[in-house]
Amino acid sequence: MKLVLLPWALLLLATGPRPTAGAQDSCSLRCGDRNGPCSCHPTCSGFGTCCSDFQAFCLKIVPSSGSMMGGKDLVVQHLQWFNPTDGVICRFKDSIDTLGHVDSQGRVHCVSPLLYETGHIPFNVSMDNGRTFPRAGTWLAMHPYKVSEMEKSQLVNETRWQYYGTPGTTGNLSLTWDRSVLPTQAVNIELWGYEETGMPYSEEWAAKWSYLYSLATNVSNSGSFTFTPKPAPSQYQQWKIGALRITASQNHAGQKDVHALWTNDHALAWHLEDDFRMAPEAWARNQCLAWEKLDDQMPNFLEELPDCPCTLAQARADTGRFHTDYGCDLEHGSVCTYHPDAVHCVRSVQASTQYAAGQQCCYTKDGSQLLTADSTSGSTPDRGHDWGSPPYRRPPRVPGMSHWVYDVISFYYCCLWAPECPRYMQRRPSSDCHTYRPPRLASAFGDPHFVTFDGTNFTFNGRGEYVLLEASLTDLRVQARAQPGISANGTRDRGTGLTAVAVQEGNSDVVEVRLADGSGVLEVLLNQEVLSFAEQSWMDLKGMFLSVATSDKASIMLASGAGLEVGVQGPFLSVAVLLPEKFLTHTRGLLGTLNNNPMDDFTLRSGEVLPPNPSAQQLFQFGADWAVNNASSLLTYDSWFLVYNFLYRPKHDPDFRPLFPNETSLNPSQAEEVARVCGDDPFCSFDVLATGSLSVGNATRAAHQLHQFRVQSLQPVVTCGWLAPPANGSKEGIRYTLGSTIRFRCDSGYSLAGAQTSTCQADGTWSAPTPKCHQGGRSYTVLLSIIFGGLAVVGGVALVYALLRHRKGNMSMWPTQP
Repeated sequence: MKLVLLPWALLLLATGPRPTAGAQDSCSLRCGDRNGPCSCHPTCSGFGTCCSDFQAFCLKIVPSSGSMMGGKDLVVQHLQWFNPTDGVICRFKDSIDTLGHVDSQGRVHCVSPLLYETGHIPFNVSMDNGRTFPRAGTWLAMHPYKVSEMEKSQLVNETRWQYYGTPGTTGNLSLTWDRSVLPTQAVNIELWGYEETGMPYSEEWAAKWSYLYSLATNVSNSGSFTFTPKPAPSQYQQWKIGALRITASQNHAGQKDVHALWTNDHALAWHLEDDFRMAPEAWARNQCLAWEKLDDQMPNFLEELPDCPCTLAQARADTGRFHTDYGCDLEHGSVCTYHPDAVHCVRSVQASTQYAAGQQCCYTKDGSQLLTADSTSGSTPDRGHDWGSPPYRRPPRVPGMSHWVYDVISFYYCCLWAPECPRYMQRRPSSDCHTYRPPRLASAFGDPHFVTFDGTNFTFNGRGEYVLLEASLTDLRVQARAQPGISANGTRDRGTGLTAVAVQEGNSDVVEVRLADGSGVLEVLLNQEVLSFAEQSWMDLKGMFLSVATSDKASIMLASGAGLEVGVQGPFLSVAVLLPEKFLTHTRGLLGTLNNNPMDDFTLRSGEVLPPNPSAQQLFQFGADWAVNNASSLLTYDSWFLVYNFLYRPKHDPDFRPLFPNETSLNPSQAEEVARVCGDDPFCSFDVLATGSLSVGNATRAAHQLHQFRVQSLQPVVTCGWLAPPANGSKEGIRYTLGSTIRFRCDSGYSLAGAQTSTCQADGTWSAPTPKCHQGGRSYTVLLSIIFGGLAVVGGVALVYALLRHRKGNMSMWPTQP
């Protein structure tokens, strides 16, 4: 096997395992660079090859993340500056400068600015008053609803704030905050308003937060504030959406980029004009009509949205394209403020291509999709995706706020403050699931065992680094590292398992999920740098989203709709890959050829297909053929162990001989114990033999069962689509999948013409159309029964009469008796 080394590996070969102590080269303006006698790349820490000033120029900041609303005080680590002569300037995204400062301990501070985007923001520091910016790092800007509650000021009874001025909602309002987060004796409390100006979808369309006015100045930083709202002056009435900001009293009103706490953005009912308070319903109706007129003039975004999954099970399993809506989450009590009849909602992960719109899908307790055509609690699509969309900053792509402007405040106008909800629902109708196609699933787990996209099962115990998946459609690549397990007595097992999985799509970031140093602890790397999730569990990355909701599982959602779930399963990793239907015929690698034909899943790089039912040895050669090339490796080598064992050596270890399935056998006592743990799961049984560990087998069985559960959840569902109730009538039932029955009835004074029920059939059609309800009279069925019953009676009487006449005629011909 020809060894091809990455360019930076040549440097490692030259330097060897010893750190380059005393290297004079600097990391100034070189962060991320591996070239030269010392390294400025984060992996240098594992090798001891970092330049001497690496930490001074390649910055770490604490905290490393916060709300995109800004106001977070950041401390630059490993950088002290006593007796500064020049000012500190902090630059975000190469263009937004904020004033930093140096505290009494010589620590350098910056304040995060108000941004209009989420994700990792380039961050530089100047210590010569802005003349040069040689120090670099990154700042993670978060969606305001995805940061911890401690980082925000809380509106006490937030619903009351947003209904203030409507009937029965008056009096005082209060807000609270953690005073320790804002260390100052006195504070100012300000109102800021948000708006998007200019012609929609034009170059002039712009997003803007504006300071409006102060509610209080120089009040004690007690952690709470209560006031009685008054209508704002007329010049502020154009703002209907906003947030409160709390800052130290020494800052002048509206001063930007200062340490601050923000509340959630909300509908500013409490500051609206007297006309609203005098007649809130009429005021809101006028606003609703104005929104309706504007929305009708804007492009139709609905046509480019993906259809919703048909069932709650599909929605929760399709983790590449849909993610839990934090406003209606089954796992957090199903507090669904805007969808009270639902128990769970999901949102499309990616915004639509042209209009940056978002899909929302809500479900009832029985798993049925809830449609706005049946209930105002139904799922409503969004002109502005709630999570925003790259390149952000401009409408309708501003995270959270564009959604508020075009989808949320209008819901208040039409549905919450005025009884005009049909107008809103007509323009935000639920998507049904007619064109929804579940993704295809492939998995790898245990020793390791593979289940391809087309359902083929096999075991491959290679030691090395392998291509799980390549898809030319989007240049999607998924690679994995497999290493032998270590038995309880310290010997190396003849089985292997996955210890690292890396993914990239196109020019996206590279994310790697691995087991740290054989400790069994999950570690996530972004572009070969270890991430910390001490502050945030969600990250908006380049070309993907990353969620680490628990310490043992990472979810990666790619721009194409593909998704990965990587988790700890026993001593190894398990990985599940979800691909939308568009990847059909575009995949290759260990997870097979997605084309609904399991016969060609064992396809070599050359295109040759192994014969049906290959032997374990042939499968071993198939796996070896998909070893990663050094030049295209996505995996990280940040220790000498990884360099010597995986970078310098062949990617597939030809000297490692695994235990093949046909070499295993059980003695009677083993068979009984394995049967107890594994049941009829062959993967579990094999792993017990390969490792000698029942717990490993049990973990494999659990992973296999999880795969089977996901496959079952993602089964296609036959749907017949929404069936309308009759005019002047109603229907019973909101399920539209196979076997569901809808019942119809008419209002009082109307009669039913047609079938009383309709059932969804296997061909996706209803057994009967919606019937008619006609005014007056009895139902047509009863009327026809009366008519035909009457005719039957008349016919019967006529028949009897004819028979009697016939009988009388016959009697007249008989002889009389003497």
